[in-house]
Amino acid sequence: MTTGHSLESTLDASVLSEQLGLADRVVNDASLQNSAKRFAEHNIVLPTFAELADPSTIPAGITAGVDKNAADPRNLYRVHWYNNLAGDRVDVPNHVVLPSSLTGIDSPIIVVFGDRFPMITAHKVLAAYSCFVPRVITGQFDPTKHRAVWPSTGNYARGGIAISRLMGSRGVAVLPAGMSQERFDWLDKWVVDPSDIVRTPGTESNVKEIYDACNEMAKDPGNFILNQFCEFGNHAGHYEVTGRALAHAFEHVKANGHSNIRLAAFTSATGSAGTIAAGDRLKDIYGTKVVAVEALECPTMLENGFGEHNIQGIGDKHIPLIHNVMNTDVVVGVSDRATDELDVLFNTPAGQKYLQTRHGASLELIDALTHFGFSSICNVLAAIKTAKLLGYGANDAIVTIATDGGDLYPSERAKTIAGRFSGNFTDINAAEIFSEHLGSVSTDNMIDCTERDRNRIFNLGYYTWVEQQGTPLNIFEARRSQSFWQSVRAFTPVWDGLVNEFNARVAAVK
Repeated sequence: MTTGHSLESTLDASVLSEQLGLADRVVNDASLQNSAKRFAEHNIVLPTFAELADPSTIPAGITAGVDKNAADPRNLYRVHWYNNLAGDRVDVPNHVVLPSSLTGIDSPIIVVFGDRFPMITAHKVLAAYSCFVPRVITGQFDPTKHRAVWPSTGNYARGGIAISRLMGSRGVAVLPAGMSQERFDWLDKWVVDPSDIVRTPGTESNVKEIYDACNEMAKDPGNFILNQFCEFGNHAGHYEVTGRALAHAFEHVKANGHSNIRLAAFTSATGSAGTIAAGDRLKDIYGTKVVAVEALECPTMLENGFGEHNIQGIGDKHIPLIHNVMNTDVVVGVSDRATDELDVLFNTPAGQKYLQTRHGASLELIDALTHFGFSSICNVLAAIKTAKLLGYGANDAIVTIATDGGDLYPSERAKTIAGRFSGNFTDINAAEIFSEHLGSVSTDNMIDCTERDRNRIFNLGYYTWVEQQGTPLNIFEARRSQSFWQSVRAFTPVWDGLVNEFNARVAAVK
């Protein structure tokens, strides 16, 4: 089976398949048969990307009575944006439209919640599925021989461990030792063996240390590295599944009281640059501006900079291979001081009381804000800055996502309160934080990208991917053209066909 794309005619097929995860046919039938036997033993059936993009096509009975946080393979059918907090399917992705009393701008900001995803309460479980499934259904990953290694700054590693368990495989989480304690607490409960948690030096921005650890692990043929920063299934999955979900949320808002709005922009902290692929789809449909966001303390895209920060969920000091840089319109830097302190404002009694009494925040809005993790707050601040930079008004909607919720950061919140507020966060502190981080948002540390800006950012990726990680130069360069990315997305329906064939093979084994 082939995709009909042109990549193989110009690029090395083995590199596309092995290094980038872009195989469009079975490459090892023996491994595929081993997977089929394992899946048959564990009653595992895989959903297609089309089903995850439109869960109304999934029979409701599949997940009936299944705890959304259980290590049950039926939860694979919940790896989409159409869950509520209980794990029940909803008609429209859960979202909130932030009022101008909070944001200070007229443009509506639509935030779609990622903590409705199963098992890890973060949308990275979709990225893990998108990277893993193409490797399984083409016979590249063999659960009887391989451990799935998930390099990450937190949520992707957790998502990978969850997906591994659900797909009858052993997973290994590789992440910086300085990440939030809540991430490690979750991993302790889900890994097969404590040695399956590999702690690398540093914190959020120490991605190279993760790569170094994985390169060492890759010397063992039993370890299969699923690097979200260069697995193009991550891009393709978010383009198809997340892009469609965000478009649906926008259309719902438009049909319910905002008939004159257009979808002006999408903001996304880049992290692995998987999620930002949804912006490519929104641009294809609506002409939406794609806004890439990073931590101001590590201004890689802004000024080829470096540094440490605490916006957990954004890995940086490099440009991910799967970032479609030449389709990016705006770059925004957001400070971790803002995300740390707004997290305290949104999740403490003093902060919530201040929002209610001084800014008229409803109880529903206050509850919604507790579902914004650090990178979620970052995305919202970037949306405000984008509206101000580009002069957006009441008819210019901006969509973004809350990648995870505040429940992943109590330990970090306690550090902020102890270190910056002497252990006692008051209503005066709440007023000061609101004034500094929401009441006076500026357009500092932004780039309205020209072609030269995009080329500069694109070129920076050379040093990571060609010099350090050995990506062939012609593949690196091919990514400048939008035709390359269109060819990547052509794999999704082909993978769906292979998923159906694989499920049939599993059924035959039974």
